[in-house]
Amino acid sequence: MKKTISLTILLAVLNFVCYSQDDIPVRQLPTEVFRTITKPKDTVKYTWKRGGIFNFNMAEGSQKNWAAGGDNFSIALTAYVNYFLYYQHKNQTWDNNIDFNLGFIQTTSIGARKNDDRLDFLSKYGIRVDTTNKLFISGLFNFRTQFFDGFTYDGAGNRIFSSTFLSPGYVILSAGMDYKPTKELSIFFSLLTDRATILANPTLSKQGLYGVDTGHHVFNEFGGFASINYTHSFGKNIMYKGRVDLFSNYANKPQNIDVYMTHYLTFKINRYLSTTYALNLIYDDDVKLFGPNNNSPALQIQSQIGIGLSIPFAIKRY
Repeated sequence: MKKTISLTILLAVLNFVCYSQDDIPVRQLPTEVFRTITKPKDTVKYTWKRGGIFNFNMAEGSQKNWAAGGDNFSIALTAYVNYFLYYQHKNQTWDNNIDFNLGFIQTTSIGARKNDDRLDFLSKYGIRVDTTNKLFISGLFNFRTQFFDGFTYDGAGNRIFSSTFLSPGYVILSAGMDYKPTKELSIFFSLLTDRATILANPTLSKQGLYGVDTGHHVFNEFGGFASINYTHSFGKNIMYKGRVDLFSNYANKPQNIDVYMTHYLTFKINRYLSTTYALNLIYDDDVKLFGPNNNSPALQIQSQIGIGLSIPFAIKRY
């Protein structure tokens, strides 16, 4: 009788072990145990990491016999592409980012116009100099221009040719320190920076625009430079990416600091749809295209909001 009771208890214990823990079958136990002892994928070290995103937005409006006035039809299309490639190994890092923005607007009153066109490549190489893995001696290269012809418009609707590919183009070479307190924030600072402004187009070169002397194609400046880059995800559906570049020319009005600032906010609706908001601000003391006589610098502000297609490029680590 005692043997029978003991055998019954033993079978009960085996049954509990095999079929408890959310009723996991015995044949699956080795797999579940393996999952508990392996590290999550995001903790695995990598040498290269790449990825990016493609956003395409559209806004359309139409009206007929509308007392408040306005355009009978308007459509705006904007596209944004970002691609990054990061390298890290021992005490070295190499960050590469390329951004491309293109916008187009069509209305019945003003016709077709380009409202955005930017190509921006940033590459930064650093060697760690402290034990906290936060401070690096770094070199930075930045190239910025546009692809297509650009125009400014006067009050009468006349357009004036003002820019095109490599006119202007900006090249920055800088050596300094890069502070990375977190994976989301990078603060680069340099006292040794060369900035070249390129004006390749002969028509624009003859006008002496963007600080380049009349008839010349390149204008070099030496000064101090800072670049702050920040990315952050608010939960699973909201992503922010921001950048601020500051440059001061030692030889000419160093107190007039040139500013290049971008903000990009994405709200995911589902896997492929999202709402985006972009705010860009530029101030360059040498860009004198504004004011009553079109010969003064000014703060350039661009704001865009849209809803459309959002396709992330798969992040690869290897």
